[in-house]
Amino acid sequence: MGMKGKVALGAVVGVVVIGVVSANAGDKGDGGTSVGTDKGSSASAEREAGGKKGVKDTGKAEVAEKKAAFAGDGDFQVGSDIKPGTYRTTGNSDGMCYWERAKDASGEMDSLLANDNVTGTSYVTVKATDKLFKSSDCNDWEAVGKKAKGSPAARMSGDGGMFAVGADIAPGTYQSTGNTDDSCYWERTKDAGHGVESILANDNVNGTAVVRISASDAYFKTNGCKGWKKTG
Repeated sequence: MGMKGKVALGAVVGVVVIGVVSANAGDKGDGGTSVGTDKGSSASAEREAGGKKGVKDTGKAEVAEKKAAFAGDGDFQVGSDIKPGTYRTTGNSDGMCYWERAKDASGEMDSLLANDNVTGTSYVTVKATDKLFKSSDCNDWEAVGKKAKGSPAARMSGDGGMFAVGADIAPGTYQSTGNTDDSCYWERTKDAGHGVESILANDNVNGTAVVRISASDAYFKTNGCKGWKKTG
């Protein structure tokens, strides 16, 4: 599919250089993130936490799928086509899902507020001040309540993308082992705005990664890592 998305200006946060965004979405090590990280691309737990539900194993009843708020392809005007709020897309593969928040419809670089290339799941908060939300090659977007509930897991896929703390995964200390070539990227965030100011901490890891996810964190993002297991 070639190049997707746009390249955003870099910045530095913590120990990781927050660099090129959304270049060559198919490259696992270069998935863009909101005006963001040189690595990173969003989620799905080993159990596909928060994903769509189908037929129960008992076969007794079919659980209705959540109604999609809007499709995974298209340009959407905020306020008329879609409402401000937090949305989630799940089950994306190969980093080919691209989304973008923009302050106008000019298509120019300075209109870009945040963007990402997604593998697995992504949560995005569209603000009332945003003018346009663009989505390409993503699975449908679902609206997420402010107090989303779930059965928090103690394990997660290292390439799952973005997990809601307290709903998808439990807070605590997690470990990922066997990572190579600094291809493992993780990020703790305070919201789903995907701006540099959203990042609480992040790192590119070679070997074993250990991170403490706080109950006050909103999301944990992981890309290119081995599976994570809660150790404390």
